[in-house]
Amino acid sequence: MGNFLSGNLGYPRIGGQRDWKKQIEAYWSGKITEPELHARLKEIRLNNLRLQRDRGLDIIPVGDFTYYDHVLDTATMFGLVPERFAWNGEQISLDLYYAIARGNDEATASEMTKWFNTNYHYIVPELGNRDPKLTVNRPLQAYLEAKQELGINGRPVLLGLFTLLKLSKGETAGEAETWTQKLLPLYVQVLRELEAAGADWVQIDEPAVVVSLSEEDVLQLRLIYKTITQEVPGLRLMLQTYFDAVERYDELIELPVHGLGLDFVHGREGNLESLRRSGFPADKTLGAGLIDGRNIWRTDLDEALNLLKVISLQAGASEVIVQPSCSLLHVPVSVTREERLHPVLHDALAFAEQKLEELVSLCKAAHGEGAEPVQFTENRRALAALAADPARNLPFVREEAAQAAAAPAERASDFAERRRKQQAKWQLPFLPTTTIGSFPQTAEVRAARQKWRKGEWSAEKYEAFIQAEIRRWVEFQEEIGLDVLVHGEFERTDMVEFFGEKLPGFAFTQGGWVQSYGTRCVKPPIIYGDVEFAGPMTVKETAYAQSLTNKPVKGMLTGPITILNWSFVRSDLSREQVAYQIALALRKEVEVLEEAGIEMIQVDEPALREGLPLKQKDWSNYLNWAVKAFRMTTSSVRDTTQIHTHMCYCEFDDILEEIRALDADVISIETSRSHGELIHSFEKHTYPLGIGLGVYDIHSPRVPSAEEMIRLIERAIQVLDPELFWVNPDCGLKTRGQQETVAALKQMTAAAEQVRSKFRRGIQAETEVDKV
Repeated sequence: MGNFLSGNLGYPRIGGQRDWKKQIEAYWSGKITEPELHARLKEIRLNNLRLQRDRGLDIIPVGDFTYYDHVLDTATMFGLVPERFAWNGEQISLDLYYAIARGNDEATASEMTKWFNTNYHYIVPELGNRDPKLTVNRPLQAYLEAKQELGINGRPVLLGLFTLLKLSKGETAGEAETWTQKLLPLYVQVLRELEAAGADWVQIDEPAVVVSLSEEDVLQLRLIYKTITQEVPGLRLMLQTYFDAVERYDELIELPVHGLGLDFVHGREGNLESLRRSGFPADKTLGAGLIDGRNIWRTDLDEALNLLKVISLQAGASEVIVQPSCSLLHVPVSVTREERLHPVLHDALAFAEQKLEELVSLCKAAHGEGAEPVQFTENRRALAALAADPARNLPFVREEAAQAAAAPAERASDFAERRRKQQAKWQLPFLPTTTIGSFPQTAEVRAARQKWRKGEWSAEKYEAFIQAEIRRWVEFQEEIGLDVLVHGEFERTDMVEFFGEKLPGFAFTQGGWVQSYGTRCVKPPIIYGDVEFAGPMTVKETAYAQSLTNKPVKGMLTGPITILNWSFVRSDLSREQVAYQIALALRKEVEVLEEAGIEMIQVDEPALREGLPLKQKDWSNYLNWAVKAFRMTTSSVRDTTQIHTHMCYCEFDDILEEIRALDADVISIETSRSHGELIHSFEKHTYPLGIGLGVYDIHSPRVPSAEEMIRLIERAIQVLDPELFWVNPDCGLKTRGQQETVAALKQMTAAAEQVRSKFRRGIQAETEVDKV
């Protein structure tokens, strides 16, 4: 075996106690100054580097830290500021940086979407008509800081030009070469300055090369890397891929780079086959992604070591870097603070800090340094104990889920018949208005929940508090004239965590936070055992809200695929099997809601598309079982029970058939932040079910005018059946303040009423013409 080094690709930015989030939000609220923010984030950044150095890593990434999002960092570094923001072409201020991400009073925020098939969201760069320019060399700043402050000769991380353009909007067909020529000199400048500062390696992240590549893409890659190596010959480039097996492997290994990083976790079979078929250049370094950077289970070190030996023999590379499959930003920081987990589960977990230790142990074992590391013995014991846990071995749960999956999952009647019955029952107006589910979780709500959980409040006192919040917001919804109400979800923390806490088979951490978007952090549940229904989960609060009003109140559930995709999932069963277990449990909840008189039920699936495999050839299998799981959840209800669902922040053009196949009576989809672009999909494709396109962006504190919403509504109903159209925000309102929520919803109901009035006048005018 050759020479082995241990290396990392990126570390969580948020700090052990989400200190990163707290400091940024303190700056936004005016509690700290910009210099104070810089100082406090610097300490978090340096602590991350110290930790990686002290764990004994040979290669430490620098430049992976961000003030919001690494894609936004790259875009602003090259002056890709959307034209609607006032920018004088000089250095980009911190407030402008945050305005692009969050919007301000003058301009809407940039679009946000999923980072490949993960639950991380990035800010979509907008190419526009600006000429790019280098505003600041961020990787250079990070490199120098690590070197000067800590004596660490780190490996700078830079998002690759090819991937940056693939992630951007505004580029039309045939413009890839133009934008490559515009940006390539700026990349060269960044790399020259790094070389001059003493950097010897740079990690260039190109995850887009694992998606299907065209001939034009390959030519573009050749141009980019030929130019860079010619212009900066003294710098070694590690072209880093992750999330799947690479496409066009034979062409990639011929690129004039000095190393290639491959994912042997999520792209294991494809990348191994490429190595077996074509080998690996002896003069290049191979980055072997052997530790799962996206899940929280201990690595089977014996299996990983054997795989490393196979890779090393197949590749024949003189140097192999033992590394994670991707950046560790997708996992929590450290398991050491998790004191409440069952010991068997606790011992089977590895968060970011523990994964660093696994990398070093694996690297030492590969070198054969002395006796077998003690970590291997402990690893075997922990994984064996987990496998034997009774909660993971419930035959009756697996059998019931398999039987349900084998049976047809279809509503009793088709949509047209159901709609006729539902209209007769509900008598909803033209353009019915509703919200997506949650209302603001104020500091008072969060404090009450904490007091209850700590035992400072009795269950009765907490329930009375929640009921008071429900009553207050039901009254508000009636006051502004919403047609379909929600109870507000004040009893819920996270939309997945809430259900996981009530379903056997799930476990929860105290501090297992990961970044979702910006400063929004989530604490994904751990699906460690077989999942089963234990009793009603949402009936009490929803039924209470329904008792306060004659208008319909929606029951609110998170769908099986979103629970799956937003959890850390056990790895001993297929994701399909786990999805069916969750779906069966949720179907039982749907049925008890219906029995309690809740006959509008929303089953949210915002993460449906997120779970798509990156290669389109693999989509069909996933979509088949994902749709099946949703229909398992929703298909047993009566015709008069109206099933809603919700999806957000992703492209839908290519899965509209599968969205129709969900057979939900009403779907709500985000469209505001993408500035109505989704409407183009419906100009090309008919959507024959109920639909609401979100008319304002809830991820920004900005309150849009009624006129803005009217424009979106009127444009939508030009291509969608107005009789099937709903008016709603684009997502839940949990993270928004009360004042802005009230203001925005008043504008929304006013907008709906104005469009209704226009239609009524139009119909009346047509009637008068007909009479004449």
